Amino acid sequence: MTSTWAGLAGLVVSVCFILALKGLSGPKTARNGNLIGAAGAVLAVVVTFTSGENLQHLPLIVIALAIGSGIGWVAARQVKMTAMPQLVALFNGVGGATAALIALIEYLSGGAGETKLLLAATVFTAVVGCVSFTGSVLTFMKLQELITTRPIVLPAGRFVTSAVGVATLVVAAAMVISPSAAVLYVLFALSLVLGVLVVLPVGGADVPIVISLLNAFTGLSVAASGYVLDSVLLIVAGTLVGASGTLLTRMMAQAMGRPLLKTMFGAFTATAITSGGGGVSDRPVRSSAPNDVAIMLAYARKVIIVPGYGLAVAQAQHTLRELVDLLTARGITVVYAIHPVAGRMPGHMNVLLAEANVPYDQLKEMDEVNPEFASADVAIVVGANDVVNPAARTDKTAPIYGMPILDVGAASQVVFLKRSMRPGFAGIENELLYDPKTSLLFGDAKESLTKVVGAVKAL
Repeated sequence: MTSTWAGLAGLVVSVCFILALKGLSGPKTARNGNLIGAAGAVLAVVVTFTSGENLQHLPLIVIALAIGSGIGWVAARQVKMTAMPQLVALFNGVGGATAALIALIEYLSGGAGETKLLLAATVFTAVVGCVSFTGSVLTFMKLQELITTRPIVLPAGRFVTSAVGVATLVVAAAMVISPSAAVLYVLFALSLVLGVLVVLPVGGADVPIVISLLNAFTGLSVAASGYVLDSVLLIVAGTLVGASGTLLTRMMAQAMGRPLLKTMFGAFTATAITSGGGGVSDRPVRSSAPNDVAIMLAYARKVIIVPGYGLAVAQAQHTLRELVDLLTARGITVVYAIHPVAGRMPGHMNVLLAEANVPYDQLKEMDEVNPEFASADVAIVVGANDVVNPAARTDKTAPIYGMPILDVGAASQVVFLKRSMRPGFAGIENELLYDPKTSLLFGDAKESLTKVVGAVKAL
C-alpha cells in the first residue's frame, strides 16, 4: 500500500472512531457505534500490515493477534451483564499495560539516541500506562469484591502516596535528563505502586468515576505511545479516548456531586471512615408477600421503577418488562428511573433494559424523573440501594454524602425487592428501609417478580 493510500485509509479509520463515539452517546445508536468502531479498528490493523513498513517477527505478531482475538471473543460472549464493569476495567488495564510496554521496548531498542522530547513522551507513556494498569486491576478487584469495596486507607497513607508521587516525578525527570535502562525500571516500579496507592482509598460511589478517569489515562498513554512510534492512528485514537474519557469523568463527577479534583487526588487527603452505619440494624421492617405488592400495583395510577445492580444479578429484566407490560395494559403509567451510576458504571442499566427491549421513552434520567416521585403511587426499587439512600443527604460521615439520589421517599408507597438486609455497595445502612410506608419483598428478584406477575394476572 502506498503512503498516499495508507494516509487516506488512516483518515477513514479516524472518521470511524469519531462516528463510533458519536453513536455511543445514545442507546438507540450505541450498537451501530460499536460496529463502526470495530470496523475502524480492523481497518487500522490492515493498514499497519499493508503500509509497506518492514514488520519484524511477523509470525509472532500473527500468533499474538490470534490469541488476543480468541480471548476477547470468549470473554465478550461469556461475560455476564453483572460483570461488564469488571471487564471494562480489565480491558482498560490491558491498554495501559500495552502502552507502557511499548515505551519500554522502544527505549531498549534504541532509546540512547532519542531526543529529549521523545524521551519525555516515552516517560509519560510509561508512567501513565503503569498507573492505569495497576489502578484498573485494583478497580476490577473492588468491583469483583475480591477486596472490600469500601475505601482502604493505609497508616500514614497520604504521606506514603505523596512520597511515592514525588519520587515518581523525580525519577521521571532524571530519566529525561540522564536516561538509562536502570532508571526506567525504577520508574516502572514506582508508577505501578503509585497506581495502587491512588486507587486504594477510593470506594463506593467513586469507583465508577475512577474507572472513567483511568480510561482517560489509558487514552493519553496510547496517544503518547503513538508519538513514540510515529503512528498517527495511535495519536488520533488515544486522543479521542483521552478526551472522551475526561469529559465523561467530569460529567459523572457533576452528576454524583463529587468535586473532580477530590476524586483525582483523594488518595493524598483520604482519612479513614469510622462511621456511616456499616452494620445491619435489628430494627423491624415491614415485609410484604407477592399478592400484597400485586394489589398495591393494580390500584396505582402511576408507578416508578428504580432498577439496580440486584436486577442485573438476578437477570430479571425480562420478567420486569413483562410486569410493566401488564400494568400499562391496565392503563397505569410506568416509567423507569435511571440513576447516572445505577449498577456499577454509567449506562449499565440502560444496556440491561435494552436486552429486554424496554422502550427508550420509558427510561428517564435522574434530573427528569425526580420531580415525578411526589405524584407516584408506588415506587418499586429492584436491587438498588445506595442510589436511593437518604444518607447521601443527611449523614456527613457516610461515604456517599453529597451524591445526588433518586427521590424514592417522596412516593406514596415504596417497595424494595431485596435478597436480604445487607447494605449496598457503599456498605452503609439505608434508613428508607425502616420508613413506615416502605415494604420489603425478600428473595431473588427474578423469582419475586415472577410471583408478582402471576398475582397481577390473577386479579
